[in-house]
Amino acid sequence: MPRLIAPVCLALLSSSALVYAADESPQQLAALFDEYFEQNLELNPIQATFIGDARYNDRLPNFLSEEQIEKNRRFDEYWLNRIKQVSRDELSGQDRLSYDVFVYDREQALEGYQYPGELIPLNQFFSFPNFVVQLGSGNSAQPFASVVDYENWQKRVERVVTVFDQAIFNMRKGMKMGIVQPAAIMEKVLPQLSAHVVDDPNDSLFMGPVNNFPDDISEQDRARLTEAYRQMVADQLVPAYRRLRDFIADEYLPACRDTFGLTAQPSGEDWYNYQISTFTTTDLDFESIHAFGLNEVARIRAEMEQVMEQVEFEGSLQQFFTFLQEDDQFYYDDAEALLQGYRDLQSKVNRLLPNLFNVMPKADYEVRAVEAFRAASSAGASYMPPSPDGSRPGVFYVNTYNLRSQPKFGMETLSIHEASPGHHFQISLQQEVEALPAFRRFGGYSAFSEGWALYAESIGREMGMFSDPYQYYGRLSDEMLRAMRLVVDTGLHAKGWSRQQAIDYMKDNSSMAESDVIAEVERYIAIPGQALSYKVGQRVISNLRAQAEEALGDKFDIREFHTQVLIDGALPMAVLQRKIEEWIESQRKG
Repeated sequence: MPRLIAPVCLALLSSSALVYAADESPQQLAALFDEYFEQNLELNPIQATFIGDARYNDRLPNFLSEEQIEKNRRFDEYWLNRIKQVSRDELSGQDRLSYDVFVYDREQALEGYQYPGELIPLNQFFSFPNFVVQLGSGNSAQPFASVVDYENWQKRVERVVTVFDQAIFNMRKGMKMGIVQPAAIMEKVLPQLSAHVVDDPNDSLFMGPVNNFPDDISEQDRARLTEAYRQMVADQLVPAYRRLRDFIADEYLPACRDTFGLTAQPSGEDWYNYQISTFTTTDLDFESIHAFGLNEVARIRAEMEQVMEQVEFEGSLQQFFTFLQEDDQFYYDDAEALLQGYRDLQSKVNRLLPNLFNVMPKADYEVRAVEAFRAASSAGASYMPPSPDGSRPGVFYVNTYNLRSQPKFGMETLSIHEASPGHHFQISLQQEVEALPAFRRFGGYSAFSEGWALYAESIGREMGMFSDPYQYYGRLSDEMLRAMRLVVDTGLHAKGWSRQQAIDYMKDNSSMAESDVIAEVERYIAIPGQALSYKVGQRVISNLRAQAEEALGDKFDIREFHTQVLIDGALPMAVLQRKIEEWIESQRKG
């Protein structure tokens, strides 16, 4: 999804940057980061909401407009020029690390403005209309604790309609330029939008907040706000969803393409290379990534065969896949039982974490089902971070739409990946390190976060998990998914693979339910390059651990290594590698 950025003050962008004296650089750098983050929150009011800063909860920029995108570009350009006035040579430690990360972010952002992502602004996986429902339902970051909170959301909704109409304008422009989404994924968008075109406002998920008022809101305010929300749904939101749905059904889908790769778009090869660079934070090319994936698929298949022998299954690996797909012992028949199973795992994992970690996040997380309106085309699980102030826990979302796509043998590895010590653990720790500049506490890189979560799966046995061979198969199955992603993503976007070719490849190499395979393939089509971040990031972290173990021998402490990887927050892979190598050297000398 394009970044959510509000108009920037032209006076700011035209102001002259200060030239800092070399001996003042560290102090000036901290002030610069604070100034940047403060202004960036105003430009990104949704981000402010998610980190618990309520000052801009009534704002939403038209982030898809040409004017806004140009202001965003000028903003990034200004801050890149501004930081380069600081002498990097005079910096050390965290200051130099922050400098490098900041420059990397601005340069990466500026490169991306040449690719017109705003002309293909939604798909079935990353969809602003779906995101709006999560915010407005009262079950996400948008607060509904006071009358002011309820009125802030009303003001924000007025701007939601503008963004929806801008999306239609942009897609029409894309149609004229030949920049459109594949029809296969846009067909999945229609039922997501239709779910919010209701005849009775009371049937809308947007009425959730007025159905659950806090106790201290008066009866008078409740009556007023309830009526206002009914009108907001009937007069603004439902018509906006209807216009967008009808446009896609009547105009956009007939113009959509029957190809699937990003390279089928104008300048698609360069665009895909940029996506690879963004999501992996490396300079790897698609050929080397494709080859890496093929090798990993072969390795993991061999390990799966070992598990098959361990459980004394007689037959081929493909027959073993069928057995795992069809035998009822591996599946719940009740959604609540599945959710409770994950809650039980939460308690188990929390007891085991001290085996491998000497720092723990303060924030907790909840296990919830994916909302019904988006479950049919959503991934099997996802994670939403907590608020930094502790007022809202993290959320581990489990998709209960198709219980046959949620095998019991996959639960331990999925819990590790999405919750602890994976995403919840890493992101919560990062937010809680108050010594980091705010742009690093609340920033991130897919290769780091997904690479860490996949690495976390790989240490499950060390932690005390995967004692059941079927659960270990589940871990291999999830790693196989990430290895297949390397092959399929590059196959679709750089090698001309069809949707069906990608589906067949994944079915041939896994026991995944067909519904899950289709959802995964269509996710890769919708978000080129994102699926590459997992294995690429994991390989860097695993190689750094092996490097540390070899160099330090008996001095190697796994808990301290994990602290070093996590304590500075998410980093580009090259920056992480340099940082850990310097730590290894300091430990070796010490």
